[in-house]
Amino acid sequence: MKLGTFTVVLGNLPLDEACEFLAKNGVEMVEIGCGGFPGQAHCKTQELLEDQGKRKEFLDTIHRHNLEISGLSSHGNMVHPDPATAKRFDDDLTNAILLAEKLGVPVVNTFSGCPGGSPEDKMPNWVTCPWPEDFSRILEYQWNEVLIPYWKQKAAFAREHGVHKIALELHPGFCVYNTQTLLRLREAVGPEIGANFDPSHLIWQGMDPCRCIRELGKAGALFHFHAKDTRMDPYNTALNGVLDPTHYSDEVNRSWIFRSVGYGHGEEYWRAIVSELRMAGYDYAISIEHEDSLMSGREGLLKSIQCLQNVLMKEERGSMYWA
Repeated sequence: MKLGTFTVVLGNLPLDEACEFLAKNGVEMVEIGCGGFPGQAHCKTQELLEDQGKRKEFLDTIHRHNLEISGLSSHGNMVHPDPATAKRFDDDLTNAILLAEKLGVPVVNTFSGCPGGSPEDKMPNWVTCPWPEDFSRILEYQWNEVLIPYWKQKAAFAREHGVHKIALELHPGFCVYNTQTLLRLREAVGPEIGANFDPSHLIWQGMDPCRCIRELGKAGALFHFHAKDTRMDPYNTALNGVLDPTHYSDEVNRSWIFRSVGYGHGEEYWRAIVSELRMAGYDYAISIEHEDSLMSGREGLLKSIQCLQNVLMKEERGSMYWA
């Protein structure tokens, strides 16, 4: 396994300075935002697509610090019911795939997206229960008429351009948010669909990340990994449950908040996750994503690095001389 970082956290620094900082602190891989919600602070996608010299300069900057690119990330809602919004996100994802082809990057990270509840809707509609029956009909429309057709087309496009891993982050608010929905879309679309596995979004939903890793590993659907933690607030959860629209900045009143690795759960918890990943055959990037509102980006990143350095298994398995 290789320690990585989603460089959005260092978006205030030029790419060269960000890479220098990361390499000095033991990071081996970088995940680069190239559109959608992550933005393009370190990767001007259109410029790199059009200019081979710029692409060489981009790669040389990363390789000069002995870093590799684990994935390009263009998270967005490509099936948004507003056509202009959907097109903007879709264009970004298309360009991310084209750039991954030119750079030789094997993974593109994104979201599944969430359509409206009908062709007439103007805003996405994330359904969390099957009744009244209106909600079940919404799900049928979203999956059969929008989501599956879109991803069949996009997976075919990615395949044509040599990108065989589209890693969807399991994220509430979008149609793929848990193990079942990821595997459903993968079965309907093909092996290009897999997971950018982020435990933080599963923890607050009540899932066991290790159990989910095992199931996704059996399906060969683990493509990328985000290292981010979540702390549950027992008082607020007991009072209001886990479905919490309170703003992220109102930490004291939220049922849960994102934390840096080690501040939601200790090293033992993360050792179990890393061990489960290895049993599932995943030995790729462990990419730190900082979204801890109680720490600066730099401190949260360094704390996460410190914790993960004690947890990751970086050498190949040894021989079983005892068996």
